[in-house]
Amino acid sequence: MITEPNKNLRQFQQVIEIIERNNHDRARLIPILQQIQDAYRFLPPQVLTYVATALDMPVAEVYGVATFYAHFSLEAKGKYVVKVCDGTACHVKGSSKLLDALYKKLRLNPEKHTTDDMMFTIEAVSCLGACGLAPVMVVNEKVYGEVNSKRCDEIINAIVELESQPETVNE
Repeated sequence: MITEPNKNLRQFQQVIEIIERNNHDRARLIPILQQIQDAYRFLPPQVLTYVATALDMPVAEVYGVATFYAHFSLEAKGKYVVKVCDGTACHVKGSSKLLDALYKKLRLNPEKHTTDDMMFTIEAVSCLGACGLAPVMVVNEKVYGEVNSKRCDEIINAIVELESQPETVNE
């Protein structure tokens, strides 16, 4: 099993670099976790354990921070995280129909949020702070306002189309 340590090292190389960029500073735990989540799209349990060891902190303390803040996720998310606002203004203007349309199109449900191909994750959120654009949907960082079921379908189709295009290499 000589290759096993090398495999583990490669698996954690990004984490090692993030911790080093942050000078192994325990006080920077939140920015470290944010950077790791940006790299992995979630916080894998084995990574949290590694972070605790590297920062000489109790694992429970690292998990406590990771589970306290809603921004952090311990579950794998798709490449495209679709957040549908279900706050009062959005709900009144039909956000539940958007959720239903997304669940149906992507074969998901309130218990299963991520597609098997890890392309999409659907999240219902309490408020996106864009009530004047209700109903609102955010895909990764892009905000879509006044979305109806048809527009929702078009947005998802456009993403699927984009993902089906062969990647071009800049020469």
